Amino acid sequence: MQREHPPVPLGDRAAGPPGTGGEADQGGLSLRSSAFSGHTLIPDRYSRDGGNTSPPLEWASVPDGARELVLLCEDPDTGGEPFVHWVVTGIPANASGIPEGSLLDGAVVGRNGYGEPGWGGPRPPVGEEHRYFFRLYAVDRPLEVGEGATAEEVRAALEGRVLAHGTLVGVFGR
Repeated sequence: MQREHPPVPLGDRAAGPPGTGGEADQGGLSLRSSAFSGHTLIPDRYSRDGGNTSPPLEWASVPDGARELVLLCEDPDTGGEPFVHWVVTGIPANASGIPEGSLLDGAVVGRNGYGEPGWGGPRPPVGEEHRYFFRLYAVDRPLEVGEGATAEEVRAALEGRVLAHGTLVGVFGR
């Protein structure tokens, strides 16, 4: 018998889900980075123009029953649809983080807003500071969306499958 899960918010596109400071939020997962804290500046080396290296992320409190972790990073401050910076599915449920500049075995990269696979660092217009929402989801079964999946495709596949979630918000300006 398939277990039904209550709907879990996939994040308000304008503000993100509650508890976006990087500690365990109402979604149960604790998401953090050794490179920046919640609502603080993301170092330049992770930006599009400063090296375009993906930041290290760590997490805790993955629930029993999780079969896969999914990561999305989006900038909602673009004045339109959020700009997608990172889409990663297939992260092993027993993983506790992603090292700087790399992915874990088994992880599948999706397409970012630059039209490329993998991480696409922040690059807001000069004179603007934007927020970057890193959202991690624990799901009850693999999404199986495949390489090159878009954030929209991943969000659709997440419906009804999310066991827990966590959010970390970083800030970047030029």
